[in-house]
Amino acid sequence: MAAKRETDFRMVIPSTLDEIESVEKLAEKAALKMNFNEDEKDSLAIAVTEAVNNAIIHGNKEDASKRVSIEFAFGGDTLTVTIEDEGGGFDPENIRDPLAPENLLKENGRGIFILSSLMDDVKYDFRRTGTRLIMTKMKRSA
Repeated sequence: MAAKRETDFRMVIPSTLDEIESVEKLAEKAALKMNFNEDEKDSLAIAVTEAVNNAIIHGNKEDASKRVSIEFAFGGDTLTVTIEDEGGGFDPENIRDPLAPENLLKENGRGIFILSSLMDDVKYDFRRTGTRLIMTKMKRSA
């Protein structure tokens, strides 16, 4: 029998960067509910704000009429964060390797790498209506 998932925190924001602070506060609230340690809290905050930034800038092209939804689902020692935009998506195969020598000094192109480094699992679901990003973070033993 699968562990019961409880979705306590959800928000939908317009695609403007001034909404990031409210997203950060919700991520902090989710981290507290999970009783994450400081490193886990920091990783979650960075990953969620990076993912929402990407959804606003790259997905929805900062079109304030388009929405980004953020959901935190709690299941035992696992926090699942789902972020959805209304953009056209992207091809993960065309993402440059941020560790390649020619890319080391570039100011962008590290978002997916950062998410994969900070979270336990990162998946993309590309749909006609936008991109859904599903990230999981496991609580480590105290």
